[in-house]
Amino acid sequence: MAQRTWHMFFVIILIFTVLSLVGDVLSTSPGPWYENLPAVTMDYKVHIDPGKEDCYFQYVQPGATFYASYQVLKGGDGMCGFAVRHPNGKIVHPYEWRQSAEYADQTSSGGYYAVCIDNQFSRFAGKLVNLYLSVIRYDMWEKYAKEVEELDMNIKNFTHSIQFVERNINDILQYQYHSRARESRDYNLLQDNNAYVLRWSFIQILAIAATGTLQVYFVRKLFEVKDNSSKTRI
Repeated sequence: MAQRTWHMFFVIILIFTVLSLVGDVLSTSPGPWYENLPAVTMDYKVHIDPGKEDCYFQYVQPGATFYASYQVLKGGDGMCGFAVRHPNGKIVHPYEWRQSAEYADQTSSGGYYAVCIDNQFSRFAGKLVNLYLSVIRYDMWEKYAKEVEELDMNIKNFTHSIQFVERNINDILQYQYHSRARESRDYNLLQDNNAYVLRWSFIQILAIAATGTLQVYFVRKLFEVKDNSSKTRI
């Protein structure tokens, strides 16, 4: 019994140790999982209920470029409000009632931006809105370019690879063009054959009908009995 109690006590201590380690890792994490990516783009289609406002938050690294835009796809008068709030709490894009709008911050100080879409002026019609958000870190692209140079992936080799891919794409496009041309030719040939068969079939039907009519006519003429009244001689 004592051995089982000590075993349970050891398991509880182990669980608390693992949880504490996970908490330390999460607390030391500087930001979201996509923080170290050179570029993040998100494209949403969201439905805004009548008389409502929805806000979306996007984390932006210091020095990165933040871009947000929206476009009303359908619903009501086709317009809604749009506003962007800076991480410091300042409204950097004032509220506007439009069909589409955009905002860009070329050098962000970092933090969570709030992008709000407002449909409060529309009391009866919901709106379907396309929302696009992107965060680009050009310094990370430069870092990747240096790594590529270190791997001897120079501009000449890269250009050669692009030309090889482009040549293959052109070959595929030419093959698709010829396939479409053959398909169009075969389709026209089928239509011509169909018209030819229908035309000659109709002519043959007319010929058979006319021949049958003539045969019936002449057969009836053979069995026709003439009613000639004999004249009485005096």
